[in-house]
Amino acid sequence: MNWPSKKKNIAESNGHIIDMRSITKVYDTGKIQVEALRGIDLKVRNGEFVAVVGPSGSGKSTLLNLLGCLDTPTGGEYRLSGEAVAGLDRDQLADIRNRRVGFVFQNFNLLPQLTALENVEMPLLFGGVGRRERRRRALARLDAVGLADRVEHRPTELSGGQMQRVAIARALAMEPDIVLADEPTGNLDTGSGTDVMGALQELWNQGSTLIVVTHDTALAGRANRMVEIRDGLVVEDSPTG
Repeated sequence: MNWPSKKKNIAESNGHIIDMRSITKVYDTGKIQVEALRGIDLKVRNGEFVAVVGPSGSGKSTLLNLLGCLDTPTGGEYRLSGEAVAGLDRDQLADIRNRRVGFVFQNFNLLPQLTALENVEMPLLFGGVGRRERRRRALARLDAVGLADRVEHRPTELSGGQMQRVAIARALAMEPDIVLADEPTGNLDTGSGTDVMGALQELWNQGSTLIVVTHDTALAGRANRMVEIRDGLVVEDSPTG
């Protein structure tokens, strides 16, 4: 796969794209308060491939939502590429998500009525990129994941692995600072999962910063760093090599 080169002149906070300090997240159900995260410290440098692991209910998905600005912390400080995230309103969070974060979801989240090309173009459309440039970038991203011959196919005409590769291409459309993947191989058979793992590995090899929440030990083993979460706390943070 031939990925577009990744820009390196990212404004970072103290040398880190991600800088989380004492992050907490409390959900108030009305009757009880649930502490999903209980004081997370996490720093990620440009070009790292981080696997976030842990049992169900440990806080992994909550952490990913905060990292991707889909939610805001109850307490603590979070800086993404030097920008303070805590306290931003919904529109400001949406702007940061579109400019700085690419998402890959377990269920692909592709729009079924659109072609692969149109799905990849969507973030570029929301980002105000002109039609010709949208088309050029989307075609380049789909070619990079080996789907140049599937650009006019809709999701129902693609295999699970192909849909996930479309999702990866879409995540890269705006040249984000980080790519966040939530169980990207969770709904795939072994062969398709291996293809997607290879695509993510190549993405990292070309300089992208990846954070992957996964139960897949094979995928976690491809990362250069593993962060384990239990009961809302980081209990281990170590290189995998």
